[in-house]
Amino acid sequence: MNIEIWSDFACPFCYIGKRKLEKALDQFEHRDDVTMEFKSFELDPHAPKYTDRTMAEILAGKYRMPVEQAEAMTANVAAQAADVGLTYRFDTMQPTNMLDAHRLTHFAKTKGKANELAERLLYAYFTESKHLASIDTLLELAADVGIDPEEARPVLESDQYTEDVRSDHSRGVSLGLQGVPFFVINNTHVVSGAQQPAAFLDALTKAHEEEASKKKNNNLDNGCSDGLCTF
Repeated sequence: MNIEIWSDFACPFCYIGKRKLEKALDQFEHRDDVTMEFKSFELDPHAPKYTDRTMAEILAGKYRMPVEQAEAMTANVAAQAADVGLTYRFDTMQPTNMLDAHRLTHFAKTKGKANELAERLLYAYFTESKHLASIDTLLELAADVGIDPEEARPVLESDQYTEDVRSDHSRGVSLGLQGVPFFVINNTHVVSGAQQPAAFLDALTKAHEEEASKKKNNNLDNGCSDGLCTF
């Protein structure tokens, strides 16, 4: 079974959704048969790399609300994160453009380290207030998950994997994606948003049952053809 996860490192609900999926997988008896593949979806491709505005100020401008209301909104999201064991620090968060972080994750996929890097990047952004458009910071985070910084540097200093990021985004849109996180299980079941673990577990169970049924039917088809059943 494969789970495709469309997400953005700037999305607070993507990290929360990831944790809820993991809680569901802990209860899923076929956990060892599941693979996860992270897909890129930039919420704001035009976001600047550097800004002197706080996250609350950015949200206040985006949604045309007082800064105090935006701060209350981030406090609510931080509380939701805490419910799944995450610590969000919106007051010291460094908003930035996430293209380079996404490109690095695509490179990490070639090393079999995409999942580990995605987790490290999310933690670095939401909990450690790291700046994810800084090449030096990204190289440090890559090294933390076992990727050679000297191999990663040429990627970050070029435009490598940009088309891969754009391709992920386009495919997500073609699937009807309007926001992230967005989970596609075995190309048949969709979970949209940071839903409760029970919703993920239900989708996982149904997808597994359908996969098992399909395999059973395929075996029957292979054994019986042209009016002759073979043993």
